[in-house]
Amino acid sequence: MTEYQWLRTLPDPAHLPALKPEYAHRRPALGLGPLDPPPRILLLYGSLRERSFSRLVVEEAARLLQFYGCETRIFDPRDLPMPDAIAGDDHPAVHELREHSLWSEGQVWCSPERHGQITGIMKTQIDHLPLAYQGLRPTQGRTLAVMQVCAGSQSFNSVNTLRILGRWMRMFTIPNQSSVAKAYLEFDAAGRMNPSSYYDRIVDVVEELVRFTVLLRPHAEQLVDRYSERKDQDTPVETPADAAGITGA
Repeated sequence: MTEYQWLRTLPDPAHLPALKPEYAHRRPALGLGPLDPPPRILLLYGSLRERSFSRLVVEEAARLLQFYGCETRIFDPRDLPMPDAIAGDDHPAVHELREHSLWSEGQVWCSPERHGQITGIMKTQIDHLPLAYQGLRPTQGRTLAVMQVCAGSQSFNSVNTLRILGRWMRMFTIPNQSSVAKAYLEFDAAGRMNPSSYYDRIVDVVEELVRFTVLLRPHAEQLVDRYSERKDQDTPVETPADAAGITGA
């Protein structure tokens, strides 16, 4: 893989102390579609704190995704400029984020809830992912899992907003989601999540994301093939002969 500047290294990728492997399907999408190559998942988090709970949740999700046979990338947003602060968003971190999104088949978005909403860091990353980019679409047709961490009691404001954004970005957001209440109580000193119902829900979400990603993989392009875009791009589905009702012998 090309050396990237804004990818985080996942610590202890194979260490899953809170998971009971005897209850886990190693290939949860078996029979739903092609498993080769491994599903490619990009993970985004929404806090720059040294002990960022949204990042810790994303890391737990990435370990589980690798356990399920996926390839993962975690983007570090600390050097992203504000949208439109640089002409054409011509910044290497922006270019790299878009490249990772184009690489991905599915994504995980996890934001803290701040003032009842997602953080600016989370929104900045999404705002740097255009619907169309150099003739390509960095998000369209990809699966999405949404998660949030809360400082206090459980809330769903951030995941609800992330669902709206995922729909706007023309992504397939899976039904399940995760919201971790009082996140500061859910991790040990090493930053690993304690066994709990919150951890189990993250396992559920990751398992479901793998299934939907593999299920949609053979059909993603067809599912986002739109009349309006074919018309704008002047790419008819019928040849003049077809339109005239002329068929070959």
